[in-house]
Amino acid sequence: MIFMTELLQKVRIIDPVSGIDQIADVLIADGQIQAIAATISDISTDTQVRNCQGLILGTGLIDLYSHSGEPGFEERETFSSLLQAAAAGGFTRIGILPDTSPSIDNPALVAQLQNIRNISPLHPRTPAPLLHIWGAITLDVEGKQMTELADLAAAGVVGFTDSHPLDNFGLLRRVLEYVQPLGKPIAFWPCDRQLTANGVIREGADALRFGLPPIPASAETTAIAALLELVAASGNSQVHIMRVSTARSVELIASAKAAGLPITASTTWMHLLLDTTAVKSYDTSLHLDPPLGTPSDLKALRAGVRTGVIDAIAIDHAPYTYEEKVQAFAEAPTGAIGYELALPLLWQNLVETGELTALELWQALSKNPAECIGQKLNTIQPQQTAELTLFDPQQTWKVERKNLHTLSSNTPWLGKELQGRVVQIWC
Repeated sequence: MIFMTELLQKVRIIDPVSGIDQIADVLIADGQIQAIAATISDISTDTQVRNCQGLILGTGLIDLYSHSGEPGFEERETFSSLLQAAAAGGFTRIGILPDTSPSIDNPALVAQLQNIRNISPLHPRTPAPLLHIWGAITLDVEGKQMTELADLAAAGVVGFTDSHPLDNFGLLRRVLEYVQPLGKPIAFWPCDRQLTANGVIREGADALRFGLPPIPASAETTAIAALLELVAASGNSQVHIMRVSTARSVELIASAKAAGLPITASTTWMHLLLDTTAVKSYDTSLHLDPPLGTPSDLKALRAGVRTGVIDAIAIDHAPYTYEEKVQAFAEAPTGAIGYELALPLLWQNLVETGELTALELWQALSKNPAECIGQKLNTIQPQQTAELTLFDPQQTWKVERKNLHTLSSNTPWLGKELQGRVVQIWC
């Protein structure tokens, strides 16, 4: 990594850690913030001066969970392309789910993956985001046998989760008890597969209109209700609820938090931007799991982020090849890419419209995700290590295969022009 001295002039600082939203000059040298002031003029001759009027300098973005192609599905994504895509999207830390092949269910694989950041270098002046590796909860798809959670914790996983919903409540209860002394969060995807059946779209008028098999909201809410009961009985396990997608789920989580349960929650960025009406295109990039919510779900999720009931916005980046996604809507695998698209689209659709403040969005993409996994971010202050994202909300670009760092292009925004692009990260 090559360090340099840079002066960012008249940049807008968005710091959710200290709650600051201000315009100032920022001097960065050797990977550290050296000074912040209304005007900085005392600089060395080798300082790179950049006019940053109109640009945003925020704390580094953090993604709680996403999918990697490697190991096992390198045609979808390699670690090198994943890190490049994350860096291009402004992310300084990313969480990797254990649904690789082989699954991340043993300490040896954890150790191997922890070295990926060092053996997949980016451009010398582009730092690679830090990888947070989630360890698997169970050893089999049926979810009947626990992994050696203590060994995985000792190996350095950030927490535990599974690539599939865990509906064995007896096992779930034991897991909640086992993780308490380990000091690691455990993340659950609440979903009752018996209720989802073969559904592909949220139940409602649009499901009928488009002729697609529906998934009732209760497939998620019954699983959340059961999970919350077990959390209440288990004590002090650190539980994160993933992929929240319904209005009723937001209500359940709000009530649980008010009762003092030790939970956090996240929704994905696409569930904050689109609802079931978008599925009329039958674009398989909109086949998600959980499915997009109804317009009322979308409204409740945005309100949940604004009020803090939903702590974090996750990217849940899920790359697939062209051949895998070119199928009938119901047959295509679920998921879409997101690292390079999330910040521009969230900014334009939520901040520019006034639904969220810049601080509220940055809190849900940066400070809160860190806290969900028991970590902290440095504030943007002198003498702090620079973990930063520089974003230009006015820059326009077209979403094309040649303009993306990820190997896949499964996104409904393919071929469309976006406004807003990350300029640089420091980490």
